[in-house]
Amino acid sequence: MATFYTLQGQNRRNSVLLLLVVALVFAVFGLAVGYAWTGSEAGALSALVIALGASTVLSIGSYYAGDSIVLAASQAHEVSAQQAPQLINVVNELALAAGIPVPKVYIIDDTAPNAFATGRDPQHASVAITTGLLEKLDREELQGVIGHELSHIGNLDIRFTLLVGVLVGGITLLADIFLRMTFWGGVGGGRRRRDDSGGGNGAQAIVMVLALVLAILAPIFARLVQLAVSRQREYLADASSVALTRNPAGLERALAKIAGDTEVLEVANRATQHLYIVNPIKKFEDRSKGLFSTHPPVLERINRLRTLHGAPPVDANEARTLAGLD
Repeated sequence: MATFYTLQGQNRRNSVLLLLVVALVFAVFGLAVGYAWTGSEAGALSALVIALGASTVLSIGSYYAGDSIVLAASQAHEVSAQQAPQLINVVNELALAAGIPVPKVYIIDDTAPNAFATGRDPQHASVAITTGLLEKLDREELQGVIGHELSHIGNLDIRFTLLVGVLVGGITLLADIFLRMTFWGGVGGGRRRRDDSGGGNGAQAIVMVLALVLAILAPIFARLVQLAVSRQREYLADASSVALTRNPAGLERALAKIAGDTEVLEVANRATQHLYIVNPIKKFEDRSKGLFSTHPPVLERINRLRTLHGAPPVDANEARTLAGLD
């Protein structure tokens, strides 16, 4: 039977592997573009360094100010123990259990139940909870959700996701620049000059074709890997929440309630959907069309939680209902 520790270890290994895959795609693509551009090994390495540097610079702003932007976009406001005593009590007790600083607590005035965590590290972290979550969940279910969000903080998921985001952003930026310069005739000039001087390089032409293919496919592949990383971290946060609360049933019920709620979370969007404990964009919404899945299926998450305390998978009738939720 699977245990918390085996699931936790498996998820961490898979996440690291996926990060390495994205890094490898970035490196291969950067080198291919650089060689196609310049026709030299030195030029290939230079292009890789420049692309990585540009992506890093663009990410610094979001690293330090991203949480404030997300909270503002979500229309969240900070609350005190006097305003939300039970919520603050649950956050305090689970932060103590997790061994992390108590994060700032925010409320989103929306009747759709959901929650997310943000911030760059445990010392600069916040959790945001909708009023719908507080109204529709009991204390055990609330503990499961808060345990999940604090696990994202304690497991450094936001920092981990940032690393993947830097690489994916770099791949997309590099692909866009390369395709634009190819379209306008800026790439390959080095090759033409070499050909005109009698030093034609067939290998550069082959790499040019490879780079064009990668420019189209690499951003899509990298995005899929990024989403896979996000799904793996959700599994890990579920398992970590159980370790904090010692009560998998609370999180199980919370996931079913949140996913099954038909109210629309208006402030959620494509840029923030991956942060929430359950994807806030429902299948029946127009904005869900064409979106890749940012979360693992709720049914699978619940069944994984049930294995932690030896319970059988959900019955067929409930499984059909849950399978259609997300």
